[in-house]
Amino acid sequence: MSDSRSDHPSTAAPGQPRLRWALPWLIVYAVALLLIAFWPQHVDKGMGWFLKALTHHIPLLTYDRIEFGSNIVLFVPLGILLAILMPRRRYLVMPIGFVVSLAIESAQGVLLAGRTASLADLIANTAGACIGLFAVEVIDWVARRRQAS
Repeated sequence: MSDSRSDHPSTAAPGQPRLRWALPWLIVYAVALLLIAFWPQHVDKGMGWFLKALTHHIPLLTYDRIEFGSNIVLFVPLGILLAILMPRRRYLVMPIGFVVSLAIESAQGVLLAGRTASLADLIANTAGACIGLFAVEVIDWVARRRQAS
């Protein structure tokens, strides 16, 4: 018989409830990331009209800034999920984000003629993983403060 209390953080083994839902999400995220990263063409192909209209109405948003921001957002889930899955090894989130991004950018540069490897993408992706890690750290800090009071 299953005990519903086993999913409660205070009664379950450390990390187990988080692992139960975070690991499948990491797998889904990894598949989506691979599809986006290794799609033979730029993923924004066909969106030129929208990007042109957006940059026309908001001049501060250039294509390069939109792409940089998109790369940051793309890696935030990696930082979040890794931080959740590795609570005692969170110091590895940034290096893992960097290595994953480096592998993607290297493969794009070598294997995909329609894609462009970029140092800016490497920086943005790593920053996104760091932002995800930071978000989890802040949420955990707030939760610990609430629990202490």
